[in-house]
Amino acid sequence: MDLSHPKSNLSLGFSSHSSPPRHTQIADDSISLQLDSSLRDTTPTHPSALPIPFQLLEPQTTENPRKEVSENGIVFENEFAEDGVEEIRLLGHSMCLKRRRDCDSSSSSSISMSNSLKRVSVEPDLEARRSAVRSWGDAPLQVADPDIFELMEKEKQRQYKGIELIASENFVCRAVMEALGSHLTNKYSEGMPGARYYVGNQYIDEIEILCCERALAAFGLDSENWGVTVQPYSCTSANFAVYTGLLLPGDRIMGLDTPSGGNTSHGYYTPNGRKVSGASIFFESLPYKVNPQTGYIDFDKLEERALDFRPKILICGGSSYPREWDYARFRQIADKCGAVLMCDMAQISGIIAAKECVNPFDYCDIVTSTTHKSLRGPRGGIIFYRKGMKPRKRGLLLNQGDETDQYDFEEKINFAVFPSLQGGPHNNHIAALAIALKQVATPEYRAYMQQVKKNAQALASALLRRKCRLVTGGTDNHLLLWDLRPLGLTGKNYEKVCEMCHITLNKIAIFGDNGTITPGGVRIGTPAMTSRGCLETDFETIAEFLLRAAQIANVVQREHGKLQNAFMKGLQSNKDIVELRTRVETFATQFAMPGFEI
Repeated sequence: MDLSHPKSNLSLGFSSHSSPPRHTQIADDSISLQLDSSLRDTTPTHPSALPIPFQLLEPQTTENPRKEVSENGIVFENEFAEDGVEEIRLLGHSMCLKRRRDCDSSSSSSISMSNSLKRVSVEPDLEARRSAVRSWGDAPLQVADPDIFELMEKEKQRQYKGIELIASENFVCRAVMEALGSHLTNKYSEGMPGARYYVGNQYIDEIEILCCERALAAFGLDSENWGVTVQPYSCTSANFAVYTGLLLPGDRIMGLDTPSGGNTSHGYYTPNGRKVSGASIFFESLPYKVNPQTGYIDFDKLEERALDFRPKILICGGSSYPREWDYARFRQIADKCGAVLMCDMAQISGIIAAKECVNPFDYCDIVTSTTHKSLRGPRGGIIFYRKGMKPRKRGLLLNQGDETDQYDFEEKINFAVFPSLQGGPHNNHIAALAIALKQVATPEYRAYMQQVKKNAQALASALLRRKCRLVTGGTDNHLLLWDLRPLGLTGKNYEKVCEMCHITLNKIAIFGDNGTITPGGVRIGTPAMTSRGCLETDFETIAEFLLRAAQIANVVQREHGKLQNAFMKGLQSNKDIVELRTRVETFATQFAMPGFEI
């Protein structure tokens, strides 16, 4: 590259390290900067045509710089500030060049660049470049970002010292953590195995195929009759992909009302009509509810509403339902109204895989789930869908007025996941999920899920013996709903007291006897502490902690009131909270933490 100036005795050029002839194309990884003072009409043998080294100085300030434009359109501004020193502007940047006086014609040229007092080589050698990559690429987290490292260590201690009772949380194993933090996060792999947008995905394809095979095996499914995609980023994404693939905007869906224990991704909107999820924004939804007296799903009213509403997708499954799901009854209703039956098994997928409850795959057309709750995998979503021939008595295929013998969910759902809703899948997540699903298929995992249910029963029995009120009177799975209204507490205030004592659970709405919704309860789950090794007797102790927290909340509420600000003020420096927190930490630190050492 030659940036010559026709009216100046200076020319600016780039040459390779081996100094090839002028105007010769050079490799882009071996470029150095060379200046010579050859004139355009000077012959190659003229002394002035030989390279003359210059020294790069700080730009000089001038009041009237001279501007000239070369024939190729590059603007030069130059000014001779002193003998032998010329200032030029190249592409808007000022440089001062000083000619070395005692230069002989045979010496090679070089440029030394000065930035303040620090001199930087124009072309560092290969080892220097390698060192630069290692300096930012190989630094451990504690060195690279001490602030994030400190916060992560605090979170690790919080998990270790606390009692985790949020039903949708769990602890993963070390192998899952290693996969999540691996080099697989570097690869872009939009598309499906064997049909990617980018090349270089041969091993990524093998990982995803293996993950899908393990997903089918974990739930005992035949690949001839069931397909699966493991690319959704979450169960909410998975659910919306099903709606997008099978429905048109404005089509109807029907799921359990969120205050009754359903999930917002099933089309929830508030009593005043506010739509709070994409499902309710883009599709028309009508929820079914539980019986306010019993807490169980009212199937008679569900069937009546479904036959009137005629949803194209009927959804079973929820976030806070402690009892078994009657999938056979759902199937009957779906067939009567011509709907596809979809199960969101996010909360109970581990129990289903362990064959410790009724199997929705025997009745449903589509099954979705998260992968991080009772499955003990990474955070993400998964979709199972039927393939092959349809049973004769199943409803009509969606978006079509004629009956067909074949399911066509696979192409529609996969296209909805990508490219309709997502970009490249998270390959580190898919590998981590494959690891978790391998564990799910083992006898040890089934024993774990059996213990989860035993612990939930033990906790429920302990609370019931102490005259606590549970929605539906108990549990069939891993969670229970504690109605705090008889104690005069709100779920929000009780949740905060527990958090300050290092017990984490979450508030929920409770249906009143007259059908009104009040924030008067909490949801409690057993999977996480079971993963740490807790048994039935340990959950007896946890029940005592929960009751003590309720007593503290009652006292603070009497002294300071229920209003949030006043209530929180009463919690500050509360000696009872400090005492209970100490007991909780002493109890929790007895148990190991999966995935990392403390």
